[in-house]
Amino acid sequence: MTDLDQEFLPHLQQATPRLLELMNKFSQVRVLVVGDLTLDEFLTGQVERLSREAPVLILRHEHTQQIPGGGANAVYNLAKLNGQVRVAGLVGEDIQGQVLSNIFQQAGVDVAGILAEGDRPTVTKTRISGHARQSVTQQIVRVDRKSDDLPNINLQLQLAEYIKQQIAQVDAVVCSDYGDGVLTAPVIQAAIAHKLTIVDTQKDLDRFAGATLFTPNLPEAEQSVGYAINSADQLSKAGRDLLKLTQAQLILITRGDEGMSLFNHSINGQITEQHIPAFNRTDVYDVTGAGDTVVAGMTLALGLGASAWEAAVLGNLAASIVVRHFGTATTNITEMQTALHTLIGN
Repeated sequence: MTDLDQEFLPHLQQATPRLLELMNKFSQVRVLVVGDLTLDEFLTGQVERLSREAPVLILRHEHTQQIPGGGANAVYNLAKLNGQVRVAGLVGEDIQGQVLSNIFQQAGVDVAGILAEGDRPTVTKTRISGHARQSVTQQIVRVDRKSDDLPNINLQLQLAEYIKQQIAQVDAVVCSDYGDGVLTAPVIQAAIAHKLTIVDTQKDLDRFAGATLFTPNLPEAEQSVGYAINSADQLSKAGRDLLKLTQAQLILITRGDEGMSLFNHSINGQITEQHIPAFNRTDVYDVTGAGDTVVAGMTLALGLGASAWEAAVLGNLAASIVVRHFGTATTNITEMQTALHTLIGN
């Protein structure tokens, strides 16, 4: 993480004391996450032989890892960055839902807003991987448990009511939409009533019109505006079009190894653009869940009154760490502070 844009570096060096101060205060921020909660399971085993029953491998189970995924990853990222986190979402009345709630509770997350629905499974993505005695581990198959039906209207209204009760008690609301049915119209309406609402959704951004900040990646931004973003002019146009579409104050388009582009619609009607380079272009192993990490860093910073630029820099910094790991990962304050000192060269 040393190939930083030399034009950007002096700005980062000047901002470092303020950024360190913000990170040290993350624990003061109260956040409600409203989202599609997923449990990611990783089952690994060694190949013993081919089955006599069918032409399939038989694996001798070695270990199972269970971690938060989807909107649950946003919750977990915020908790690992010391935020005071509450969550509103749905699980099934199953062991996977219990596991997810237990993981949250162990991380200090308030789970009072997690509702269970008997006829819906907890969204679970199980990746089964195998290896021979002296070979690398490879994924063989993935099994998904989920329902395509919307939650019943009573659960939707219960979630909306819980959110309304929490609005005055939190500094920010995060909507983490993975398309699994939690963020219905009543829930969205309750969530965006907060003055600081951050939205991470893959499509149909206009459903959340009026929220404070949207964080689409480049493909999501292109899908929303309906054209390719392949030049500086197109990028600028897209930022403005997205601000108009969402009626938001801020749009952050994450662009992979091209960094991030922040569009700010100020109260006087002016739109400003700020571009932040990628802090890590070389040691990138897996970008899974990096968007959730960006959202976590930005949310905690904005909850402390940071500028949009400061918040984006901290979100970028956090993401530059988690992409160095395989699978869905989180980071912490110590790692972020170390990474920042490395970037500025001290």
